[in-house]
Amino acid sequence: MTILEKINAPPTRLGGTALYDWDELVQEDRAHRLIYTDPAIFEAEMTHIFGGTWTYLAHESEIPNDNDFITRRLGLRPLIIVRDMNGKVRALYNRCTHRGTTLCRWDKGNTKSFQCPYHGWNFLNTGKLRGVPWPDGYATDLRDPKYNVAQVPRLESYRGFIFGTLNMDALPLTDHLGPIAKYIDEWLDRNPGGKVVVCEANRFKYKGNWKLAYDNSCDGYHVIYSHRSILETENRFAGDNAKGMAYYRNSPDSLAMYMKYTGHGNHLKDKRPNLEARPGGLWALESAHPGMEHYEEKFRQKFGDRALSLLDLAGSQPVNINVFPNFSLLGNHIQVFEPVSVGETNAIWYGTMIVDANGDIGEEAVNDINALRMRTQEGFPNFGEVDDIANFEQIQRGLMAIEDEWVYMHRGLGIPGRTKTHPDGSITAPATDEAFMREHFKEWKRLMKARPNLAVQREP
Repeated sequence: MTILEKINAPPTRLGGTALYDWDELVQEDRAHRLIYTDPAIFEAEMTHIFGGTWTYLAHESEIPNDNDFITRRLGLRPLIIVRDMNGKVRALYNRCTHRGTTLCRWDKGNTKSFQCPYHGWNFLNTGKLRGVPWPDGYATDLRDPKYNVAQVPRLESYRGFIFGTLNMDALPLTDHLGPIAKYIDEWLDRNPGGKVVVCEANRFKYKGNWKLAYDNSCDGYHVIYSHRSILETENRFAGDNAKGMAYYRNSPDSLAMYMKYTGHGNHLKDKRPNLEARPGGLWALESAHPGMEHYEEKFRQKFGDRALSLLDLAGSQPVNINVFPNFSLLGNHIQVFEPVSVGETNAIWYGTMIVDANGDIGEEAVNDINALRMRTQEGFPNFGEVDDIANFEQIQRGLMAIEDEWVYMHRGLGIPGRTKTHPDGSITAPATDEAFMREHFKEWKRLMKARPNLAVQREP
């Protein structure tokens, strides 16, 4: 049993009056600059978006053992994601109930309790207050649940991906994911046993609003221009064998790749139809890395007929799978967007490793694949994400031109037959269209208009 505490109405309304006319700020073909620049809107998002809907927090492989923990955030809320002493996964607020300081100042570790560095209050990793120094100085009963650490009341995991929400009325996670779950399954199931283990991360910070990253997550229109340097680098030794994202070069809308919106702000850009359907087809897209040809040659000699299929496990899967508001699967990475302020965001790229879940591959092959996979995972974050971050910062700078109010997102809009709506409600369009952006802003607007039933919980 746990105790729920209702949270006061979030600040999208003042005295019963809407803070903004959301329909005016986000229209069918354009969005107002204020949604990226106004601190009041950002503050409202921290409850209505990062609180009102499911938000990605962590992967189960990061806390595999009882008492393992990592520190993360839900919007601006500092959290401790812990597998407690009984094996239950919790998202504790990283905040001492005494005077408010953070309880844990480590990124990760293993502990049965957390002691506040300020006054020494000690809490079990279930969130329950364990004890305080010199308790005879308190007239109150410190067993009162209000002194136990607040927790995110709803946590659910989908195939290892842990999501949380404060909204007691939010749909179950599987319903929220809906059709996008099929693509998450495909992303996982190409790996042995359908599992991955999360590694360390490439961490970036940019001076721009968090939505700029999500607006870009399914964008195929910018690739040939923004990522020109990485395209040239990937293909400098390729000859006629196009590498990486080279399929964007000529007429990307004439290719089989596409974007798809699946509901609840979720969407994907699927470039897999561009692949050759053969063992080694995915690996063939990988560009040269220092020493890679020698490593690959030895790998082929060692594993013979199995080599090409195994090498595909080291290749980066050409699909962007995006779950609103902060989660993307792309290549072999898990990308997470963390809002810091209205004009600052963390963009974190977690690498992944394969494991020999069913004993089908062998330890030697797994180690060799993960060594190659580590090298391929260095590519886009270090050479491509920097292009995107430069764009995000320059957009934020451009939006300071207050008289020029609108951001347009109308590519593909109004062209007969270009955008298709399917019986399940999903929407597909060419890879360079902005239909995904128009649709995820409908979900943003729905959430900003809503009155979410927010709560935290505490151990009794």
